[in-house]
Amino acid sequence: MVFWLRSPKFLLWTINSRKVVGSCWVAGRRCQRCHTGQASATETPVGEEASYPLYPGHIPTSPLQKALLTVGSAFMALYDPYRHDMVAVLGETTGSLALQKLRERMRNDPEGHQILQERPRIRLSTLDITGLRALPEGTFGREYVRFLDDNRVSPDTRMPTKFVDDEELAYVVQRYREVHDLMHTLLGMPTNMLGEVAVKWFEAVQTGLPMCILGAMFGPARLNTRKLYVLTTDLIPWAVRSGSNASCILNFYYEKRWEQTVESLRNEIGILPPPVIGV
Repeated sequence: MVFWLRSPKFLLWTINSRKVVGSCWVAGRRCQRCHTGQASATETPVGEEASYPLYPGHIPTSPLQKALLTVGSAFMALYDPYRHDMVAVLGETTGSLALQKLRERMRNDPEGHQILQERPRIRLSTLDITGLRALPEGTFGREYVRFLDDNRVSPDTRMPTKFVDDEELAYVVQRYREVHDLMHTLLGMPTNMLGEVAVKWFEAVQTGLPMCILGAMFGPARLNTRKLYVLTTDLIPWAVRSGSNASCILNFYYEKRWEQTVESLRNEIGILPPPVIGV
């Protein structure tokens, strides 16, 4: 069973295979364009939107297909929490309501609205890594690059959105993924399992995304007794308080705040100083 679901290629094959889920079926009816070369006269705009890509990389899926993706990705994400591709799929197939709420919070905030309009991306191609390394110690940009270097991670490893059937919500998902490492920097958490679970608790309170809640609840199962004690007594209470106290993390144009100190940005967002952990 684990081998069968191990690769995301299997999940994509499930979507594209007519024998498994009938990719030419949308909302319970055969896609007329596939079989006649033109759209049905009775096809509704909703059916049209569900049938064709809405943005580069988008894979249209039916409710049945989304259910299959949810089950497969949830299984693999629980089996191996470091399978970021499976975690990403799970977030897209289960997060519709939470994403809509996040979008509304962005629309109702001046800085969040600007982000939705301009759609900045956090990637190596958009970052001046050399310039960020030259910033003074303690600045947000310098500490972010330090986090990337120390943990040997890259912003380019974030999966592109594929299964969200709304072009603007797809960007909200992408933005959330790309600010995840920025949250590690601001929260002062490493990328080991203890740090990831702490960040997931913060993000679960902040975003309400089922994927974050799942990671927060089941991530501790892989921790040893000592780390579990630190998590439950120090990190979870702090992460929950910070998540509840902080403004929406998607409403900050981080690319314009590299020269701001980490301490001042934490204070502005409402993130409480992280506890000192000795594990």
